[in-house]
This record gives sequence, C-alpha cells and structure tokens, in this order.
Amino acid sequence: MTQAQIFDTAAVLKHQRRAAANFGEHDFLHRATAEALADRLLDFSRFFPLALEIGARHGVLSDTLGGRGGIETLVELSPLGAFSHPPVGAFSHRGVIAQNDFLPLAAGTFDLIISNLALHWVNDLPGLLVQANRCLKPDGLFLAVLFGGQTLWELRSVLIAAELDCEGGASARVSPFVDLRDAGGLLQRAGFALPVVDFESVSVSYGSAWDLMRDLRGMGETNAVATRRKTMTRPQTLLRAVECYQERFSDEEGRIMASFDLIYLAGWRPDRSQQQQPLRPGAAAQRLTDLFMQYPNKKV
Repeated sequence: MTQAQIFDTAAVLKHQRRAAANFGEHDFLHRATAEALADRLLDFSRFFPLALEIGARHGVLSDTLGGRGGIETLVELSPLGAFSHPPVGAFSHRGVIAQNDFLPLAAGTFDLIISNLALHWVNDLPGLLVQANRCLKPDGLFLAVLFGGQTLWELRSVLIAAELDCEGGASARVSPFVDLRDAGGLLQRAGFALPVVDFESVSVSYGSAWDLMRDLRGMGETNAVATRRKTMTRPQTLLRAVECYQERFSDEEGRIMASFDLIYLAGWRPDRSQQQQPLRPGAAAQRLTDLFMQYPNKKV
C-alpha cells in the first residue's frame, strides 16, 4: 500500500536549497539543539566510533560534536549534499546523498544514529525508525530531536483567522507535528529498547510576525504540507495575519512570541548483554534557555 504523503518532498528540498546560502544567519535553533544533543552523549560511559547523521544541514551538528561521544567517523546523510568539512584532527567524514526517509545502508553498521531537527519532514516516521534500528549495531544508540506538539501554534492560529476574515475559508498552513504522547510508542513499535522521550518548549520573541516568517524562510522551514494551497497568499490576508499576531501574542515591549516544542528521542538496538541505562527525562546538563544566551538578537 502506498504511504500517504503528508509533506511535499520536492517543496521541502526547494525550501532548504533556497535557504542554504544564508542558513548561518538563521540557524540559531539548529545550533542550540545540536549542542543539546552533543551534551546528551556525555551521559553515556561508552564511545560511538562510527556514527550516522540523518538530515545533515551544512555541518551544524558535526561542528558542534567535538570529541563528545568518541566519534571517529561521521557519515552525513542529506538530500542536499551540503556536507561539512571537519577541521584537521577532528573525526573523519563521509557524505551520502539520499532522502531523509530512506537509509540505503547495511544492517548492523553504526554505533550511533543521530538527527538534529530533520525528522519532522519525514512522511513515514515509523518506517524510518524501523530502518534506523536495523542499521544500528546491537546495543547501538538512536538519538534525535525534532519539532513537535504545539510548535508555531500562534502562527497557525493567526493565519487561520486571517484567511477566515479575508477569504471566507482556511487552508493547511503549518506542518502537523509529532505529539509528545505518541513519541515513546513510536520508538517501542520500531523495536528500540529502553526508549526515553524528553521535551522542552522554547518561546522566542521577534520584533514582528514579518521577522518570524523571514527567519522560518531562512531556516528552510516554510510550509510544505502536501495539501497546502498552491497559489500565493493574498497581500491583505498576510497583513491581517500580522495584525492578529500583534494583537494576540505581543508582550509589554510589543514583541511577538513564537513557540517551538522540541522532542528528544533516545533508544537502543536490543542486545542480550544490554547494560545501558536510559536517560532520565529532563536529565540534560544544559537547557536551551541557557544555550540561547549566545544569540543576543533572540529573546527567550
């Protein structure tokens, strides 16, 4: 049976390629979550010599890992082919050009599979998790962070309100995200042992809704829902959405707030000698609110 297409994969790639040239000006969320993932590797008393990154974006994660996790070789998988170039003395590096929802790799290969803010664009996430489990060595670790839950709920609500006001109907505007309550079940159904799901919500303020939408475009995170309206949004609808945002979700300084829910997934390939202990939810040494301090133009 054909898998339902939640997202327009061609549109996702188009948006990410468009964002590539100036991605470094908008990657603050990806940098912060990469640091959080790398920090989690320090909680394990073992090394992961051969690692795979699913959905590599311009070396953000490889630049951040450093020596954490004892990684010796990092294989970056990306449909963009925009791979990193680690500095001399860092782990060795290889790139594989492939869609994020298909792992054309041998079973039982990797000690670690890791992904940073990429899996929310995968049409068949349960199927990808099964593939990831297959590609891990026994007692190998899967570790990922993805947008989830109520991410950008404010933007969704004002776009719907503006379309209803100006056009008499509403279309799909913001991606559906994985619900926290379902995340652990997805890991279990994919066959992972000791599954742990962690959650963090970050609220970022912007000068206006225009600034938020500019940032989302710069991240390559604009609307690619398969059922989205394919025509351009009317100018009056966008103006009304910006007005609604300012009216409903601005603080005392007049800055608008945008919510990003982050779901961290961890699970192990089963092994008879399994001795790993699962991470406790909330056990990360640093919180994203601390990591954001290095981005003075962003407020949380």
